[in-house]
Amino acid sequence: MVWKAIARSEVGTSHLKQQMPCQDYSDYRVFNNVILGAVADGAGSAKFANIGAKLAVKTVLSYLCEYQVNKPYWQERSRPRSSEPIREMFSQGVKRVIYSLREEALRNNYRFNDLACTLLVFVATPHWIAAMQIGDGFIVICPQQRSYQLLFPPDKGEFANETTFVTSASALSEMRTCVQPGKQQFICASTDGLERVAIQIRDWAPFPPFFNPLQEYLNEVDCPETEDEYIRAFLESERLNHYTNDDKTLLMCLYNR
Repeated sequence: MVWKAIARSEVGTSHLKQQMPCQDYSDYRVFNNVILGAVADGAGSAKFANIGAKLAVKTVLSYLCEYQVNKPYWQERSRPRSSEPIREMFSQGVKRVIYSLREEALRNNYRFNDLACTLLVFVATPHWIAAMQIGDGFIVICPQQRSYQLLFPPDKGEFANETTFVTSASALSEMRTCVQPGKQQFICASTDGLERVAIQIRDWAPFPPFFNPLQEYLNEVDCPETEDEYIRAFLESERLNHYTNDDKTLLMCLYNR
């Protein structure tokens, strides 16, 4: 019984036209029955957003890897007894990210805001999932024998295209966290580039026709990281690019029983 996972990003058509790099980044780590995942989307207005997004993901995963070594209850308990330790864990992870971004800016003579990015993180075991989100993007879960669920409504801010970034002064106060019990069969985290096709805006509900083929793909392949032609073709498809010109990221995992 193990997690199967894949993380892939493709540059958006608008960025290609402007000769800009992909500003999304995602990655994950697996420890026995625990999976850690993170997704970041660099701010379009940030000069070195791609660097900030990659550093944020790598830093928070490094912190969580250290944390899980000292917290064996991740393997043993059906769920955390309180949400406060989970919020504190994520808060410390974000503080580590902020420190790393500041150090990167100082070392390279960047402005701190040049590294601005959103950040979504989750920790999942066979019995529960804990997650946090700063900014827009989405995390969708599918508990065993239940329907798809959106963990957090997207953060759009007061004005159009406005959201919170890890570099924002309000990042920690606006960080959203949750702990959901139950056996998680499928998890999908993404930046907002896929939001229009994956989430029904009228009620913020996941759109099953988007997620069903992705879950079936994970069910069928033995090693998603090497058998990734389907995901790459999907993210590069003209049909998808018709609906979004932004960078596109999928971080998906499935608990294979």
